[in-house]
Amino acid sequence: QVQVVDSGGGLVQSGGSLRLSCVASGFAFDTSIMTWYRQAPEKGRELVARINIGTGSIKYAESVQGRFIISSDTNDNAKIMVDLQMNNLRPEDTAVYYCNALPKYSPRTYWGQGTQVTVSS
Repeated sequence: QVQVVDSGGGLVQSGGSLRLSCVASGFAFDTSIMTWYRQAPEKGRELVARINIGTGSIKYAESVQGRFIISSDTNDNAKIMVDLQMNNLRPEDTAVYYCNALPKYSPRTYWGQGTQVTVSS
């Protein structure tokens, strides 16, 4: 059974930092694509950062390039951990952040429950 659990959100002042964590299990994560998305109030869900575990390639949204860093840890055979280090946060980064797992050849993706990030000005 695939499980995706994200955590680490909170309230921070503009210019501050937060680190989000995602723990996923129940699938062959070494060939998967792991993505952090976010959704602000009354806006659509947008890609924040993506890492291809198999190739190591990384993609960032232009709005977070240079401020956010995505990383993964696959040392535990039973699970994968994907962190999102967020620096120099801005009020416009306020959103619910979701971790997403896309296993290779899977017909569907798997979502975490979301974690709220609020940046005050």
